[in-house]
Amino acid sequence: MDPDGTGEQAPPRRRGILCAEVCDATCRMLSEQGRTGEAAPRLRPEWTRTVCLESARVVERHPGAEETARACHDCARACSAFMAVLD
Repeated sequence: MDPDGTGEQAPPRRRGILCAEVCDATCRMLSEQGRTGEAAPRLRPEWTRTVCLESARVVERHPGAEETARACHDCARACSAFMAVLD
C-alpha cells in the first residue's frame, strides 16, 4: 500500500495508522504499571484488541495491505495473550 496513496487507499491507511497508534499507546501504558489503576491492565488491552481486529477487517479488503492487516492481527493476538495471563 502506498503511504501517500489517495482515494481507495485512504481508509485502510487511516485504519492501519489507528491500529499502530493504539497498540503503541497500550504497550506504553502497560509498561508504566505503577501509574495505572486495577481496571486499566484489563480494559485497555480489550479495547485495543477490538480496535485492531476492526482495523484488520477494513484493511484486509484492500489489495496490497496484507502486511498492515497482519500487524493489526498480531497486536490483537498479543492483547489476547496478555489478558490470558491476567486470568
